[in-house]
Amino acid sequence: MVQRRTGFAVSWQTLSPILGIFRVQPAAGGRFPDYEAGQYIALRREDCALTRRVTGADGRTRYVPDVDASGRQRRGPVSHAYSISSAPYETAQEGFLEFYVVRETDEDGRPGRLTESLFRIEPGKDDEIVYFDRIAGDFTLAKRAAGFPHVLMVASGSGLAPFVSMIKQLHFEAGRGPGDPARYTLLHGNRTAEELAYHRDLETIAAAGRLDFTYLATVSRPASSGHDPWAGAGSATCSACCSACRSRKKRTSRRRPRRVRASRRRGPRSCGRCGPRCRRAPAPTPCASASLPPRRC
Repeated sequence: MVQRRTGFAVSWQTLSPILGIFRVQPAAGGRFPDYEAGQYIALRREDCALTRRVTGADGRTRYVPDVDASGRQRRGPVSHAYSISSAPYETAQEGFLEFYVVRETDEDGRPGRLTESLFRIEPGKDDEIVYFDRIAGDFTLAKRAAGFPHVLMVASGSGLAPFVSMIKQLHFEAGRGPGDPARYTLLHGNRTAEELAYHRDLETIAAAGRLDFTYLATVSRPASSGHDPWAGAGSATCSACCSACRSRKKRTSRRRPRRVRASRRRGPRSCGRCGPRCRRAPAPTPCASASLPPRRC
């Protein structure tokens, strides 16, 4: 049976007013369950601004503040599942889970119930986080990309979380033995360079060469100085991504002809997408969609 456990936020990094990275460690004597890169865990805070569901005259359902007789918004516990951005080896070695989260807002501009509370975290002060001792989800390489010679990962915003966990774990494992023979391409877009969050880690992994890994980042709001290395339209970056895939395919066709022919018989390359818009858009042909369950990115 799944149990609630107590943990504490041991660090918080603000990337922007709406994006942050934080780490959670269990209370003394506790440990997180084992997991695979790409999975999620449910977190809970006890002092969240509560809402209630109402249906308007037009039949639309929305959520409004749940207020008491004095007009004050009630507060209470709220739980939500979040993808883990730390790699399994990091948790095994150092005992923490890391999360890359966005401060959600509704159509009226009110902050999300749990994220409003998360963004009030102060390590050493207001830092308690309840977690459920079960890590789950099938958005993993073993379930979504096993056997594919080329895996394309496309993320926007905090949807990067499961992919950065995967790449860090692959990089770690490649340093301990034969590397993964598959090619990995990660395309990530966000508003500003600061909000890319893990770009330096990913660039370091790509430069190390343990993996056949390409990292492509783009921002929609480049620095005013005009020297932002990630500036550029998303379409230009997508074109660069496709060009990189085509050129790598040509090199690979000479190096590993049997693998390429086998992959053509199996069908399309594996394409995973995660981000706020990916669940509303149709899967781009010829890739197969592999987005997370709603609100778990």
